[in-house]
Amino acid sequence: MNLDKLREATRGQMPEKRWKHTLGVVDTAIQLAKRYDGDPEKAELAALLHDYSKAWAIGRMEAVIREQQLPAELLLHDKELWHAHVGAWAVQTEHGIDDEEVLDAIRYHTSGREGMTKLEKIVCLADYIEPGRDFPGVEQLRKRAKHSLEEALLEAFDSTIAVLIERRKRIFPLTVMARNDLIAQVNLMKDGG
Repeated sequence: MNLDKLREATRGQMPEKRWKHTLGVVDTAIQLAKRYDGDPEKAELAALLHDYSKAWAIGRMEAVIREQQLPAELLLHDKELWHAHVGAWAVQTEHGIDDEEVLDAIRYHTSGREGMTKLEKIVCLADYIEPGRDFPGVEQLRKRAKHSLEEALLEAFDSTIAVLIERRKRIFPLTVMARNDLIAQVNLMKDGG
């Protein structure tokens, strides 16, 4: 697998603004991987590919979800979730990426899930806090990320859920499950477990 070719292919899938975001996620994921004893090479690869299909037309993503029998429940929720599953399928199909840990980090970077791996947590959090992000509370998340991967990600999910509630949008069940699981992990850490 040639990382330069993957960079070129990924850049070709998105507008310049999304590419800058992707580069920010890559740098942030590598930093988080080093801080939390993760795999920087896998973090770089998953972060590079995390938004591979983000700029695809909604119709194209919907067709992939239906034709490839990706989770049909995605279609009942916000279209912002679709690119993660579609992207994992696309990079596996188009580029032969077969590392399940990397594919899962791409697949769950927007929703999270119960039992997230360290790599999944790293890519998900990097997507929230990369330097180009500017939203209320992002600086607090960046500070928390320097001390606890789980606490920062829990705070990020809390923020996402609060926004979805405020906008009267459906909450993807995996996000609720991810949040609940992170609460258990954070409480276990506080209890010295």
